[in-house]
Amino acid sequence: MDKMLEELTLNAWPSLQTVVYDGWVLRFAAGYTKRSNSVSALYSANDHHLEERFAACEAMYNEADLDTIFKITPFAPPDLDQTLDQRGYAIADPSRVMIIESLAGVPAPELHGMKIEDAMSESWLDTMCEMNRITGTNKQLAAQIITSTKPKQGYFTLAVNDEPVACGLGVVERGYIGLYDIVTAEAHRNRGHGEQLIRHMLHWARENGAEKGYLLVVQSNAAANRLYRKLNYRESYPYWYRVKKR
Repeated sequence: MDKMLEELTLNAWPSLQTVVYDGWVLRFAAGYTKRSNSVSALYSANDHHLEERFAACEAMYNEADLDTIFKITPFAPPDLDQTLDQRGYAIADPSRVMIIESLAGVPAPELHGMKIEDAMSESWLDTMCEMNRITGTNKQLAAQIITSTKPKQGYFTLAVNDEPVACGLGVVERGYIGLYDIVTAEAHRNRGHGEQLIRHMLHWARENGAEKGYLLVVQSNAAANRLYRKLNYRESYPYWYRVKKR
C-alpha cells in the first residue's frame, strides 16, 4: 500500500517535464518545490553502473540550472541514501506521509462558509499564493503544476464573515484523497480554521468516492502534525531529500 501512496503523491503533484532513466524518474519544474524538481528512485534497474547514472542525473539538472535533488523513501534502493551522503548530498526537509484509514468517522464541520470549486479559479490561486507568500514566477509555476494533474481535484476556500481564512487543494485517486497546499491566513491562525477546512475536504472526498486519505507534512511543523494526529492521521512512512548544490 505504501508504494501505491508514493505513486499517488507523484500523480497529484506533477512536474512540468519528466525523464525516466533506468528505473529513476527525474522531474523538472523550473525549481518550484523539491517535489517537482527531484529524482524518485522507484526501483533498481542497473546498480552496476551507479556512477554513470549519478553523472547523467547531475548533468541534466545542471543543464536546467537546478540543484540535483533525490527524494529518499523506503522504496528507494537500500544503499542510495548512504551513497548520496558520501557524494556530498545534504539532507533537507525530513517529512512524513500520513494516512487516515477511514473517512467514515470524520466529524461534520461546524463552520459553513466553504466555497468548493472543481477547477482552479484566479481567486483561489490568489488566495492560496497570498497565504503562502508565493509571488512572481513561482505563482505561475504553481498554477501550471497544480492544473497539470489528471486525477479529480477540489479547490477549497473557507471564509468567515466573507473573508477567506483558510484554503487547500484535494486530489482524489484510487479511493484516497490527498491534501495539498493546506494553509491558514496568518491573522487567523490558532482558531481551529485549519481543522474546519480539512473536515469539509474529507466530507467532500467521501461524496466523491474516497474512503481513505493521505497527506505530506514536514516533520518539524509541530502545529500541523498535532492537527493531523487529532484528525486521526498516522504516519505511513518517512521521506527526505538529498541535495547537491550546483
